[in-house]
Amino acid sequence: MSAPIPTRVHYHKQARDLELDYANGESYRLSAEYLRVFSPSAEVRGHGPDTAVLQVGKKDVGLLNITQTGRYALKLHFDDGHDSGLFSWDYLYELATHQETNWADYLERLDNAGASREALGIPLKQL
Repeated sequence: MSAPIPTRVHYHKQARDLELDYANGESYRLSAEYLRVFSPSAEVRGHGPDTAVLQVGKKDVGLLNITQTGRYALKLHFDDGHDSGLFSWDYLYELATHQETNWADYLERLDNAGASREALGIPLKQL
């Protein structure tokens, strides 16, 4: 069974949250950081479970643009230059409904790696 398709997608720029509203009344807000670290791209997920790359320093990432790809996905253009990987409606719904578990797992993996959500160096803002 396929996941529902959002009836409304809205990016809250200041909060850096993507809001997904569904016809059944469900509504979810996913942070740009969460979406970035769980990007479906090969650059993040690798080509298998052992080749996934832990994303670090993404706390302040935002979105520059969102484009719809056909009737099945969104392409998210992050302000750190990442824009590969398509977020299918199914994958977005999975991220939304498993957000708490996914985030706890991510924080544990960061901790185990001795890594941080904080960006290293001087943050640069694209104009």
